[in-house]
Amino acid sequence: VQLVESGGGSVQAGGSLRLSCSVSGSMYGNVCMAWFRQSAGKEREGVATIWYNDETNYAPSVRGRFTISRDNTKNTLHLQMDNLQPEDSAMYYCAARPASAYCYAVVSPQRFDYWGQGTQVTVSS
Repeated sequence: VQLVESGGGSVQAGGSLRLSCSVSGSMYGNVCMAWFRQSAGKEREGVATIWYNDETNYAPSVRGRFTISRDNTKNTLHLQMDNLQPEDSAMYYCAARPASAYCYAVVSPQRFDYWGQGTQVTVSS
């Protein structure tokens, strides 16, 4: 399984970015797809998840501003980020957890089996 992120960049506060994650390879069971982020000196934190049934979950800090979605025809995961703030600056990672019994943004990153290389998002004030 390979995950490849794209779409990061630099924007001013209040701006928008759309991240994409191209997924290749086969996974079994109910797959939980997620976006995590990590900034310097901080732990990796869950941002948003989407489950096999399209149920979504968000971290409180991004709820109402970020939207996770997927295009099954293109095997692509997206994260639409609106009203970006400087505190959203981080490396953003796409992750997958096959055969998952649950799918929440609070799930530890250690429980995810596959990761992309990350894409940098920088928001200036």
